[in-house]
Amino acid sequence: MKKLIILLLVIFSFADDIKNAYFDSYNYEKIGDYKDAIKVLIPIYKKYPKGYTLNLRLAYLFFLDKKYQNAIKYYQQASLSLPYSLEPKLGMMRIYLSIGEYQKVVEIGYSILKIDFYNYYGNLYTLQALKGLKKYDDAIAVANKILTIYPTDVTYLVNLAKIYEITNPEYAKKIYKESVLILDPNNIAAKLYLNIFKKK
Repeated sequence: MKKLIILLLVIFSFADDIKNAYFDSYNYEKIGDYKDAIKVLIPIYKKYPKGYTLNLRLAYLFFLDKKYQNAIKYYQQASLSLPYSLEPKLGMMRIYLSIGEYQKVVEIGYSILKIDFYNYYGNLYTLQALKGLKKYDDAIAVANKILTIYPTDVTYLVNLAKIYEITNPEYAKKIYKESVLILDPNNIAAKLYLNIFKKK
């Protein structure tokens, strides 16, 4: 009985350590101190190097700190821990978008969309990468797919308009005026483009 009580005390004590480490990490993140947000989690990581949530958290913090290779390493470990989870894959898509490796974004995106065809961020990042690759028709198809189920989604409407800024400026103007600004009257992207359009 004494052994059981001691064991439970150790477990609960360590659970507090984990909780406190996360609490400190989130506080450091709030003030933009990503290095210390990472540092406070390392002692826990040494005990649980395969922990899914911990790897995901560290990957995200390294992403915020622009240490992309480290972020990818932790996202990959998280993915190994829970192979069917989409979160690490979406995280890696964000990284590859940030560094302009659009083909990798598309490859990961299509692997996600095979599992979850209407995944919001999987489609969004894929759309943005296709635009980066100048595959405008494919990017438009992705935008329209999501807009059939979320017709008033301003993020997708703006992304669609940004493609048409390149391929059909008049139609971009129409999307901004007749959709985006009705749904979001202070939308910066729409106002900026329409002001530029006036000067042409």
